Amino acid sequence: MTLRSVPIADRVTDAFFALDPDFRFTYLNERAETLLKRSRAELIGRVMWDEFPQTVETQFPDRFHRAMDEQVSVSFEVYHAHLETWFEARAYPSESGLSVYMRDVTERKSQETTIAQHAAVVEAVQDAVITLDRNREIVTVNGALEDVLDADRQEFTGEHVEVLTSRAGISDEHAVEIGRAITDVDVGNAAERRLELPFTDANGTDRIGEFRFVPIEDDLATVAAVVRDVTDQREYERVVTSLHEITRWLLESDDPEEICAIAVHAGSDLLDLPISGVWLLEEEQGYLEPVAGTAGAHDEFGGLPRFYPGEGLVWDTFESGDVERFDDLATVDDVYNPETPIRSEIIAPIGTHGVLMTGSFDAHQFDETDVDLISTLVENTRAALDRADREQVLRERTAELERQTERLESVADVLSSDLKAQLSSLADALEAEGGEMSAARGETAENWEFPLAEDSVEATLDRTERLVDDIREFARNASAVGPRSRIDLESAIEDALERSRLDGERVVVEQSATLRADAERFVHLLETAFDDAASRADGEVTIQVGLVGFGTSDRSRGFFLLDDATEIPPTAHDRVLDITTDDGDASAGVETNIDGLGLALVRAIAEAHDWSLTVDNGTNGGTRLEIRDVTTLERESASSS
Repeated sequence: MTLRSVPIADRVTDAFFALDPDFRFTYLNERAETLLKRSRAELIGRVMWDEFPQTVETQFPDRFHRAMDEQVSVSFEVYHAHLETWFEARAYPSESGLSVYMRDVTERKSQETTIAQHAAVVEAVQDAVITLDRNREIVTVNGALEDVLDADRQEFTGEHVEVLTSRAGISDEHAVEIGRAITDVDVGNAAERRLELPFTDANGTDRIGEFRFVPIEDDLATVAAVVRDVTDQREYERVVTSLHEITRWLLESDDPEEICAIAVHAGSDLLDLPISGVWLLEEEQGYLEPVAGTAGAHDEFGGLPRFYPGEGLVWDTFESGDVERFDDLATVDDVYNPETPIRSEIIAPIGTHGVLMTGSFDAHQFDETDVDLISTLVENTRAALDRADREQVLRERTAELERQTERLESVADVLSSDLKAQLSSLADALEAEGGEMSAARGETAENWEFPLAEDSVEATLDRTERLVDDIREFARNASAVGPRSRIDLESAIEDALERSRLDGERVVVEQSATLRADAERFVHLLETAFDDAASRADGEVTIQVGLVGFGTSDRSRGFFLLDDATEIPPTAHDRVLDITTDDGDASAGVETNIDGLGLALVRAIAEAHDWSLTVDNGTNGGTRLEIRDVTTLERESASSS
């Protein structure tokens, strides 16, 4: 280097220094002093590797030796850790050594790093990202877009954005909307534009995309478009909205089975759950009874099973009260049917009412979204069943009030007519007494007798007392049954015979049995039935007691009482079950001299237990009372009795 060249080197904006063949500094310009943070006086004549030992571990030695040995120019980028600086270095050899130009590119490297990081982020996101220049030509696309359209990014780079909209099956009308949004963002009319438009993916499936357009600062691109597939999100929102609309149908019904059927079919149609069913708790028996199921469930299994306490996952989940998802039943213990073809299922308790269960033949078929949607469905179903229960209670209370009102009106009629008749007979007797006293005037009081025999007075008072007792029993609320206990049928018959007017030896019990009932009221039922038979008999009467509804019969269980007294004609079967103000049905040829309400009271006690009573005639005459719907009635073997 000549002295004449020094001022020119000082004016170069890049850092410049010269080295001799031994790599000693022979010159540095001002920019080099600043960059290396050392003055000329400190470095001239010094070996570069001695003054900057950190550079020995960099590319400087190899590249500078190559330039010097091979007499070729070299360029490279290097990071100087001590100076925390990135350099772009260029070395030019000559016979006198090396001329080295160095530029601080730290800022550029930082920008490149940031750009690389942004590119990595863009590649990592699941949304499709496209950048466009001012001519609406595609600058870059990310891998997500390649996946959606099953195409290589090279097919789009440099092409007009219309290629992309055409490939995605976007209509011309919507393509125009996209063009307007890009323009608005590009010219600064909007900081951001969003559109929600349909498109078609590589499989030809219709999808919904949320297109977001934003301005970017880039050497090439001016607008970025981010496309997010919101098809599943919109479908979820649609289903949730539909489920809440179904709530209105659920709440319009007051029939639990209809409510469950609506829930099952809603799950099948809206949630694509073809194998589903609902079980409700049978409170008296304590098991889960299937009440509704999809056609797929019935076709596959031929009906749904009943679940008793402790049986399988269904009962466990019902007791826990929490929705459970089973991804692979092959790995789960306590499966109700280990041979089931169902591989995955969701079981959701419907409050304390029961459970909804849905299954699939494939493992891992359900996700948390399915759990959320089914939870919404069962919560709405629970609300509807709660309402149905309240409505049912209200109807039962209303009906009971109406029945009780009718009973009280009937009781008033009976009291009015029957007691009036008793008082009338006593008045007639007293009137007769007055006449006799007048005719017998002059006789001593000691010789006169009261015209009513003692047994007649006792019978009248007994009849009145029985009538009052029956009226008190009849007027009781039909639902006011006391605690039910296990009762032996023969023992109850014996207790009733002791209180009735019937001879105990004339009652024949075919088979021993037990049932659950209010013991006191059940004995009163039998006592009243026995007295009714006695009232229709001219002499002795025999009553046969037997069981019905067992074996092959499809009717409900119960028992019958068949007597051989004067039969009640078919035309009077219904009439004798209602309160009457007559002592009998004279038009039907039946004389009923029972002291009380008779078979009307028997029916009232039976209905209080949710049983049914019918009156019929025996095959060989007589009257047959049949009480059905006694679900707890059980036969006893001869050995156990």
